[in-house]
Amino acid sequence: MYGAQWCRDCRRSKAVLDIRRVDFDYVDLEGDPTRACEAEDISGRKTIPVIVFPDGSHLVEPTNAELAAHLDHRGL
Repeated sequence: MYGAQWCRDCRRSKAVLDIRRVDFDYVDLEGDPTRACEAEDISGRKTIPVIVFPDGSHLVEPTNAELAAHLDHRGL
């Protein structure tokens, strides 16, 4: 997951992953802004969070319901 602490959507998505006990790597774009280009290359957008899944799929700024459905579909 690419995100930043100041981003409300990032905090919300991170909370969903934490509550569901999904292991994930967090790329703090505030701490390492040079990695923002990675998130943009994946999503084609400059918005966060960008959540990348093991199957190569990704979500950008998902709602809680969208994220939950994506996780459920992948057995996460």
